[in-house]
Amino acid sequence: MTRKPLNASGTAGIAAGMALCAVTAGAVAMFAGSRYPRLVRTKSGMARVKKVRDGAGEQVRVLQQGGVYQSATYLDERRFEPVFAYYRAFDCMFDVEVPKRVATGAGVERVLVMGGGGYAYPKHALTARPSLDMDVVEIDPAVTRLARRWFFLDELERIAADRLRLITADARTFVSQALAEGVRYDAIVNDCFAGCEPVRALATEEALRQVKVCLNPGGLYLANIVTSSGGENIDFLRDAVATAASVFTHVHVVPCEDAEFGAEDNYLLIATDGAYSFHGELTLDEALYGEVMRDV
Repeated sequence: MTRKPLNASGTAGIAAGMALCAVTAGAVAMFAGSRYPRLVRTKSGMARVKKVRDGAGEQVRVLQQGGVYQSATYLDERRFEPVFAYYRAFDCMFDVEVPKRVATGAGVERVLVMGGGGYAYPKHALTARPSLDMDVVEIDPAVTRLARRWFFLDELERIAADRLRLITADARTFVSQALAEGVRYDAIVNDCFAGCEPVRALATEEALRQVKVCLNPGGLYLANIVTSSGGENIDFLRDAVATAASVFTHVHVVPCEDAEFGAEDNYLLIATDGAYSFHGELTLDEALYGEVMRDV
């Protein structure tokens, strides 16, 4: 994914110049010669699980649906390492643990992930951080089953049995229930897609107000935002930034370069009331903000 700078010149400057991950499959020329795809029926339609090779010749198993790679995993000793750059970008929540702990007395200890997919980020985060607790909400039990069978979720469940909770539910409904029950998180990650389309119901002002109440003081909301039209269309990113800014004190955008794996650009949106900074974040100008998304 090619990095494009956000700047004060407006949308044209950006266009010229991101639960489930969406990475365009058609643009990944090195993913050729895949063999023996398995078809799986999910709520979003048929999904394909297949083995491919990346640019370095390493075997990777991918989950493909709606013309995009929804998730990926290495098949060897690296199977708990993230394949896509934006998975690694989510780790920025741990980069601000020190200022968060100074300000609130607690670091990042409990995380909610909305959108399981191939469970790539939970695999990485829970195996890298033995003290981390995580809830993962995935709406489709068929997706969780295929993750157990082909994406090492079964192994993760054995390794992190007392720190990982899998919930089959609509993510927004789960957040509403968490609110009612007084459940709180240090970070909430939104990685929900329907094929290549973002789940708008999770990005509205009303949804983010619920998310904010579910966060502990200084907590972070992180969302994977994907462009469209080969990186030319950033309308959803602009609207997501405006919506987050209507709810949280601070909004940050970090590009997640991954030219090896897709034609579209991924951006990590971070919203928080904590006074943090993030490596590689873009300078945002209010002129670039889009429309606030609302339920009606």
